[in-house]
Amino acid sequence: MKQTSITRTSVTTDDDAPKLTPADFDHARFRVGGKPASRAEWQTAVRVRIGKQRINIMLDTPIVDHFKALAGERGYQTLINDTLRRVIESGHLEADIRRVVREELRQMG
Repeated sequence: MKQTSITRTSVTTDDDAPKLTPADFDHARFRVGGKPASRAEWQTAVRVRIGKQRINIMLDTPIVDHFKALAGERGYQTLINDTLRRVIESGHLEADIRRVVREELRQMG
């Protein structure tokens, strides 16, 4: 059996991959099903696979601020999505909305 070796120029103790920047995506080669694809084709394929749809929605500033504060590095839109999913799955939409509104009003004074 042939021996192989790996040479590392730097070692990090961080388990996280480096953060990607918009410049990284500008230089990326997108592929769908192993074949070259445009950015638009790749984005469409990702959305289909994860079952998400891009929308525009207007939310009250205190609501957005609240989710941004809770989310930290995670992404507030993901937290809003997860919260909405839990509400729908619980089947208590009206009661939950009333509770959240009461909590928000109490915090505002």
